[in-house]
Amino acid sequence: MFDIKKTNILLAMAAAGVLMAGTPVLAQDAPAPAADPAAAAAAPVAAPAAPAAAPAAEPAVVGGESHGKMTPASMFMDADPVVKTVMIGLVLASIFTWVLLLIKIFEFGALNRRTDQFLESFRQTRTIADMRRVATADEFDGNPLADMAAAATDEIELSRQAGLSVTGDHADSALMRAQQAVAAVQAGLAKRLSGGQQFMASVGSTGPFIGLFGTVYGIMNSFIGIANTNTTNLAVVAPGIAEALLATGIGLFAAIPAVIFYNYFNTRISAYGTRSDGFSAELTNAISRNLDKGA
Repeated sequence: MFDIKKTNILLAMAAAGVLMAGTPVLAQDAPAPAADPAAAAAAPVAAPAAPAAAPAAEPAVVGGESHGKMTPASMFMDADPVVKTVMIGLVLASIFTWVLLLIKIFEFGALNRRTDQFLESFRQTRTIADMRRVATADEFDGNPLADMAAAATDEIELSRQAGLSVTGDHADSALMRAQQAVAAVQAGLAKRLSGGQQFMASVGSTGPFIGLFGTVYGIMNSFIGIANTNTTNLAVVAPGIAEALLATGIGLFAAIPAVIFYNYFNTRISAYGTRSDGFSAELTNAISRNLDKGA
C-alpha cells in the first residue's frame, strides 16, 4: 500500500515537471537571439541624426542695408545713389554758404573801417584839389565813397581842362555834372556789395524742395521694396524711410542758414547804401561851396 502511494506521488511530480517544461517563457526573460552576420551586413546603416534646425533667415531690409545701430553717416552710406547725390549737393551748398558768410563778414568789416578812415580824411580837406588827392590815395583804392568823391572831382577837373567855367553862373552846370558822375558810381554800388547774395537766396528758396525730392524718391523705393518683399515689418522698412528723411533734414540745414545770412547781409547792404546817400549829399555841398568861392 505504501509502495502504491509512493509510486503515485512520483508520477504526479513527473507530470507536473512535464507541464512546466512545455509552458512558454515570458518575453522579457527570453534570451536575445544570436546575431546573424549575413543579416547584419545587409541591414542599412542607421541614418545620422537630423541636423539642428537652421536659424530663421533675417528679413531683408527695404531701402538699404542694416549695419547695427543707425547713424546719419551709416544712413548716408546705405542710401540710394540718387538720394546720396541729393545729399552731397546740399552739403556742398551748405559749406559754400558758410564760406560766403565768413568772406562777407570780413569784407564788410574792412569796408566800414576804410570808410571811416576816408571820411575822417575827407572832412579835413578845404579845396576840390584836396578832395581829389584824398579820394585817389592808394590807401582808399576801391572804397565806394572814395570812388564817388574821385568821380565828382574828376568831372570838375575835366570841365576846367576843357576850358569850361565852373564858377559863377556856370557853377550849377558843373555841379550837376559832378552829381551825375556820383550817381553813376552809386548805381554799381549795390552790385559790388551784393556778391554771393543770389547764391544764398537760391539755396534758401530751393534747398527744402531739393531735399524733399530726395525724400520722395527714397520713400518711393522703400514702398516698392515693401511690395516686392510682402512685409510690413517696421524694422525692415524703417532704414529706407529714415535715409529718405535725412535728405529733407539736410535740405533744411542748408536752407535755414542761407535765408538768415541773406537777410542779414541785405540789411547791411541797405545800411551802407544809406550811408552812401548821406555822403553824396555831403560831397555835393562841399563841391558847391568851393565852386561858389571860385576854388
